[in-house]
Amino acid sequence: MRIIFYCVILSLLSSVRCVKVFTQKPAILTEQKGRSVTMDCNIEKDERNSVSWYKQIPNAAPQYVLRYYHSNSDPYYGDGFSSSRFTSKAPSNIDYQLIISNVDVTDSAVYYCKTYDDTAKERQKVLWVCKERFL
Repeated sequence: MRIIFYCVILSLLSSVRCVKVFTQKPAILTEQKGRSVTMDCNIEKDERNSVSWYKQIPNAAPQYVLRYYHSNSDPYYGDGFSSSRFTSKAPSNIDYQLIISNVDVTDSAVYYCKTYDDTAKERQKVLWVCKERFL
C-alpha cells in the first residue's frame, strides 16, 4: 500500500519543476540537481552488521544500490551504481547513511535500507530531485 502511495506522489510531482521540502514518516527529501543528499538508516541492534540500500522507481523492480559493512570502508555496489556518485558510511554502530553526490532527476525514487534481520528503522525514503533552485 505504501508503495502505491509513493508512486502516486512521484507521478503527481513529475508535472512540476520543483517542490518545497516537507516531512512525514518516512521522510520525503527534496534536493536541487547537482547537489548531494544523505539518507539515514538506524538499526536497532549494535551488531556491526551490514546495511543494503535499494532504489525503486514507479512500475519497476527494486534495484540493488550497495551494501555497506560496518567493519569495511568500501561498499559493495550493484550493477549501474559506482563510488563516483554513491557511497555509504556508518557514523555509529547503529546508524548508517547513503550519500548520493551530484544528484540528477533520474535519482528521484523511493530508497530502502535493509538489514539481514530486518532491524532497520526508517526503512523508506522518498527522494525528489528538482531541476531548478528552490523558491
